[in-house]
Amino acid sequence: MIKRLIMEKVYFVKIDSYLDTEKINLATIKLLETIKPKFSGDIPLKVHFGEKGCSTFIEPKNFNGLIDYLKKNNCNPFYIETNVLYKGQRTTKQNHIALAKEHGFKDLDIVIADGEMGEEFSEIEINKKHFKNCKIGKKIAESSQMIVISHFKGHLLAGFGGAIKQLGMGCAARGGKLDMHSNSKPIINPLVCKKCKTCVNSCPVDAINLSLIPTIDSKKCIGCAKCIAVCPFGAMKVNWVSTLPKTFNEKLAEYAFAATVHKKILYINFLLNITKECDCIGKDQKIIAKDIGVLMSYDPVAIDKACFDILEKSENKKLFSGDGIFNYSKEIGLGSTEYELEEIIL
Repeated sequence: MIKRLIMEKVYFVKIDSYLDTEKINLATIKLLETIKPKFSGDIPLKVHFGEKGCSTFIEPKNFNGLIDYLKKNNCNPFYIETNVLYKGQRTTKQNHIALAKEHGFKDLDIVIADGEMGEEFSEIEINKKHFKNCKIGKKIAESSQMIVISHFKGHLLAGFGGAIKQLGMGCAARGGKLDMHSNSKPIINPLVCKKCKTCVNSCPVDAINLSLIPTIDSKKCIGCAKCIAVCPFGAMKVNWVSTLPKTFNEKLAEYAFAATVHKKILYINFLLNITKECDCIGKDQKIIAKDIGVLMSYDPVAIDKACFDILEKSENKKLFSGDGIFNYSKEIGLGSTEYELEEIIL
């Protein structure tokens, strides 16, 4: 018997310039009118607000067409994000929201899905190779529908960032981010630690010992990473080098799968303002490729694979690594590597 390939539809509108905001919004509306998503009520828009100092993230003015469409079709959209693992402007809910507004995200309510310091999450059972359960931001885990808006660009460890990364890393609570980046335990630098006890008072399982040489009891530690967020001296760190890129991408795919459980999700990828590194880098970045367009699909693997392929064809070379994630994502049931690309003309 011949096994039929599952071809997922990916819709695409060409955009020659990221500066053409009006055309970008028209393209989004045209894509929505083509797909006709059946959403209603409260719907989170999973976005990336960009780190402080970053200027190449996708600005919220490019979401006006999407937001208008949703409001006209009985939806109440709001922005949703999770706190980051590293120390920065997006480490805590209060600072994260302040930065989002500074970057122009003022037109909708903002929800930080994992709470003030990443402590609010739900354990989603997946039973895959690396994880049995994944820590997904509570407000995301509780939602039955979502629109995932991704900026397709490079990433130092993953190779590239798109819908899969926006699902996996973007929807994970801080402890989940630690799961993916390391062996899910923080480490402490005794030379930097001032023994102020901020971490001790915040640790939910009493895993931190500030004796002569400060240590973390790995048997007690649950990997919530709250100590990293609260340490005023930066003594708590992540062992970034403990995970190889292949393993990291497999873990990322599993977390992406967890974020989709019991949800209807629409994916929008902006193949514009393409940079070598991700929007978490707090500095100006050089644009490394021509602007290409906006894509939309119900399949996160298909839409990322389409972006990867279109970009390679446009630039006549492979710009990013990390494409091994596609086969593993297909293997675990996240999506399809086979797609049918339909270009929509404005």
